[in-house]
Amino acid sequence: MRRENVNDYLAFIAVARNKSFTKAAAQLGVSQSALSYTVRTLEARLGLRLLTRTTRSVSVTDAGERLLDRIAPHFDAIESEVVALSGMRDKPAGTVRITTVEHAAETILWPKLVPLLRDYPDINVEIISEYTLRDIVADRYDAGVRLGEQVDKDMIAVPIAPAFRFAVVGAPAYFRTHKPPATPNDLTAHSCLRLHLPTHGGFYTWEFAKLKREVKVRIDGRAAFSSLSQMLQAAQDGMGLAYLPKDMVDASLQDGSLIQVLADWCPPRPAYHLYYPSRRQQSPAFALVLEALRYRR
Repeated sequence: MRRENVNDYLAFIAVARNKSFTKAAAQLGVSQSALSYTVRTLEARLGLRLLTRTTRSVSVTDAGERLLDRIAPHFDAIESEVVALSGMRDKPAGTVRITTVEHAAETILWPKLVPLLRDYPDINVEIISEYTLRDIVADRYDAGVRLGEQVDKDMIAVPIAPAFRFAVVGAPAYFRTHKPPATPNDLTAHSCLRLHLPTHGGFYTWEFAKLKREVKVRIDGRAAFSSLSQMLQAAQDGMGLAYLPKDMVDASLQDGSLIQVLADWCPPRPAYHLYYPSRRQQSPAFALVLEALRYRR
């Protein structure tokens, strides 16, 4: 159906409901003569009289009544949906999907988003923890969270936390039978707890740096996990050394259930950033999520 035909039907609906060309013309913002011409054109195209006109009134014919009953509800539904969408633009509502990693989800995203979700009951969030670097546009995510060094240059990136450190830790029971490593290369002689990377079909390589010297170590061990919290538990159980964000192990270091080694080889890492496409228009819900997560020094 051509656009001008749609306007003809809208003109007919207005006249039929108002039973007046004068009132309908005022409602549509057109002249009475233009509206009368539009309806006559529609009737000529259909070959049917839709309205009966007298000098005092306008009534709907049987054909006009049938047409009104069949098409008017559809136009009403379209108008209602457009109004609803406009409301979404102005009212914080809807779902925000974020791909992230487990550590950021547990220590940053969820604690910061809880107050927001309490204040805005119409906002929903989906936090998907994974180590895959997703194409957030193709996979229909609103945003992603990764370390700053992992974010593509064509994305807008907003820091959501300060820089942090990793720590190599083991239980006292483990060190009773294993000499603590003095350098990263000594880790090849230790049983290390590995983090499985599903997309690469391999395991996370431990990264170290000291005095501008960078070292990457491909560790080995008897146990592998897809969750940092499982690795932490295994380290506490004395099953090997774990390489974890330091904030995850601070409590265990304080109570003595874990011991840190190679601390001088673990400098600060780039902060977590929330990133999203620069060409994507922000919804009110996403804008609120962004402000809730934004790191303020």
